[in-house]
Amino acid sequence: MKIGIVCYPTFGGSGVVATELGMALSNRGHEIHFITYKQPVRLALLGSNIHFHEVHVPKYPLFHYQPYELALSSKLVDMVKLYGIELLHVHYAIPHAYAGYMAKQMLEEEGIYIPMVTTLHGTDITLVGNHPFYKPAVTFSINKSDIVTSVSESLKADTLRLFDIKNDIEVIPNFIDAHAYKTQFTDCQRGMMAKEGERIITHVSNFRKVKRIQDVVQIFYRIQKEIPAKLMMVGEGPEKEKAELLCEKLGIENKVMFLGNSNEIDRILCFSDLFLLPSETESFGLAALEAMVNRTPVVSSNTGGIPEVNRQGVTGFLSEVGNVDEMAENALKILKEDASLEKFKQQARKESEKFDVNNIVPLYEAIYEKAFKHA
Repeated sequence: MKIGIVCYPTFGGSGVVATELGMALSNRGHEIHFITYKQPVRLALLGSNIHFHEVHVPKYPLFHYQPYELALSSKLVDMVKLYGIELLHVHYAIPHAYAGYMAKQMLEEEGIYIPMVTTLHGTDITLVGNHPFYKPAVTFSINKSDIVTSVSESLKADTLRLFDIKNDIEVIPNFIDAHAYKTQFTDCQRGMMAKEGERIITHVSNFRKVKRIQDVVQIFYRIQKEIPAKLMMVGEGPEKEKAELLCEKLGIENKVMFLGNSNEIDRILCFSDLFLLPSETESFGLAALEAMVNRTPVVSSNTGGIPEVNRQGVTGFLSEVGNVDEMAENALKILKEDASLEKFKQQARKESEKFDVNNIVPLYEAIYEKAFKHA
């Protein structure tokens, strides 16, 4: 099958999932065409089964804001006609489903009928999409999609609650390639990050306000008062500077490392003992899953789709949003004793394997077949 994938090409969860899905589909013999404004960060290789087509947005003085949706829909039309793409899979309702629908309409004018699958990832629904300015467009885009999927039961419930949706929504969880993650590296030396006997705690995100970055620091502050520990902060974003200032205020700046964005998350997680995810909301919690597959237990909030990934008392612990005291207490339950830590590490890895790519990608292939019948 020839599949066009539209996504954000950034470090965010939706872009990562879309890219990994495309690569997994190509390994199963499908021809994949990524169509976006730059090459996705996780897309390492192009080849006979994987192609990237850049969307250029011409700049005209007439436009105060350059019309990406218009450029994207036109590019989709051109790529479908040039490469014989048979199905569009768009990630995020706006602008991608909106642009995808316009492309479908233009193609139908030329007698070309192509189904569109829309996958909802979270902020396109709970934050951006629910804004009154965008709500009509989001509702329209979802209802005009041939098939709609969401990455968690929680996100599906939010979508049905916030919008007047006529379409069915099918839940297909995010995934990882469990077998691609090594549990250890020969060049993975904890001594580069921490002294012997220190626990290593990690947080990975885009450092937006919804991630509650200062809560991460506060939880770690409480942990390091009880046991020797270091904190690895991976990512970039608007809350980073506030977190750095808070570390200085608390006098722990020498125990916290801000590593910036990284394409080698598994090499960082391979020597981590605990992952912190105290987010205000998460549609799924892909970062938690990536931690778990690397044998790293998770202490998180209990919001959104996180409880569908992080199992209480098995892969880690969950607390109410903002309850940093309880999160720190839970972290210490895992970290204080070697036997407890090893137990949680093993359980985290085992649970993550339920979300292996080989279990999830066939669900998308079934969706594609259903979309053809729908169209």
